[in-house]
Amino acid sequence: MRTLDDTQLYLPELWATHAEFYPDKTAVICGDRRVSWRALNEGFNRVANSLITDGVQPGDKVAVLMTNSVEMLEVMFGIVKARACLVPLSALLTADQLATLIDDSDACMIVASRATADLATQAVERCQAGRLRRKIAIGFEQSGWQNGEHRFAEADSGEPPLKYDLRDEFNIIYSSGTTGIPKGIVQTHRARQHWSYSNALELRFDANSIALATTSLYSNGTWFMVLPPMFLGATMVIMEQFSPRAFLETVEREGVTHTFMVPTQYITTLADDSFDQRDLSSLKVMLSAGSPLRQDTKDEIIRRMGPGLFELYGFSEGFATIIRPEQIHKRGSVGTPVTGFQLRILDDQGNSLPRGEAGEIAGYGAGLMKEYYKRPEATAEAVWIDERGRTFLRSGDIGRQDEDGFLYILDRKKDMIISGGFNVFPKDIEEVIGAHPEVSDVTVIGIPHDKWGEAPLALIIPEKGSTPDPGAVRDWANSRLAKTQRLAGVELRDEFPRNALGKVLKRHLREPYWT
Repeated sequence: MRTLDDTQLYLPELWATHAEFYPDKTAVICGDRRVSWRALNEGFNRVANSLITDGVQPGDKVAVLMTNSVEMLEVMFGIVKARACLVPLSALLTADQLATLIDDSDACMIVASRATADLATQAVERCQAGRLRRKIAIGFEQSGWQNGEHRFAEADSGEPPLKYDLRDEFNIIYSSGTTGIPKGIVQTHRARQHWSYSNALELRFDANSIALATTSLYSNGTWFMVLPPMFLGATMVIMEQFSPRAFLETVEREGVTHTFMVPTQYITTLADDSFDQRDLSSLKVMLSAGSPLRQDTKDEIIRRMGPGLFELYGFSEGFATIIRPEQIHKRGSVGTPVTGFQLRILDDQGNSLPRGEAGEIAGYGAGLMKEYYKRPEATAEAVWIDERGRTFLRSGDIGRQDEDGFLYILDRKKDMIISGGFNVFPKDIEEVIGAHPEVSDVTVIGIPHDKWGEAPLALIIPEKGSTPDPGAVRDWANSRLAKTQRLAGVELRDEFPRNALGKVLKRHLREPYWT
């Protein structure tokens, strides 16, 4: 007897629905290209059907090393439509680092573009022999690489003959590596479905939204401006490369309603000479994530760009909180859990702490990762089990909840400074120094101290055209800080080492002082 499937909402089928019922609606704008939903979905399908013809099986890993473009979007989600597992890679890594990740992911195929051709070729040469069955080139020719344009153009544009499962592996995202060797974060179709609808709800998307992606498509955070609009059949605008001037021009020209930027991008955009001449009235939602926004930067964004500022705290493993515009009275908070998540604060012994006490942040919910790829010990180490037997993920971040449950990030557990036996949180000091009129950006690290063991050192990027005196900034800050927070010194920097989403790599800054 026939029975009904346990029917589910599968993202690849939803994208096909947009193409069927809104075929001529603009799906993506990138540079001079405007692509309809029909054409975008056909691009997904050609990639998917080409991979299936090549023998790619459900669950096979396919690496992508490309730069922002329509083609990258088609390749990424064509891989997903083939029931393969997408492995997006950063073009900021070295060839040796990329080879390590390609090998670690067990990728059977890699797709690269003209801008990454040399890097991809060098990385593949360093990979273990026999792992990669196919090397696909888009926009370049190289011995041993197959012509991707021809392969995809000749493939069938119809829907792939596949049935999806929410347990299928959607992607492996490699962690930013702020604390060492990146780990492969495995997310399923179920987790990415939750990402799509929860962020669509929280960020107030609808089918008429125009979302601007300002960061690299390989980055997990960029998908805030990709998966929710793809979920609703809205329009995405993909910046090929970010600059403050290009951002302002694009918002004005395209009537952008939603965007995501990291704090550094907001700071440089607000400082652009043309800012006050631009019409940004279309912006309804401005999301910040990746690293905490200083309060002075938040205030300036709201004053000059509009009231629709959302700040999201989360980790790629799949937990997030969000603070909404109507909650700005909760100054310094990153809000409450995103729809579908729950939150606990843990002490060093793994006990759940009451509100008001500081401890490690742990999250639970529908969007959690499946595992760290091939790292069962690391996966087990990250798990905390509550009194009901539910598995929470530990973040490595320190935070506390106020009496209403709103979360405040104090710092990374590994970034906390222990000075004279006191816990000192760099973020608290950064908030104070960030208010100095000659400081554009600041990060605080712990350095060795003969008396206290550790002491805070402030590294600052000056405001444009300014050359502050480090000693004067130190004295100014110390007069406003508690005794345990006072700075050992201040040093000037032109820039900070950062990951793809602008998070400062503090371990790189600390290393010279501790080695």
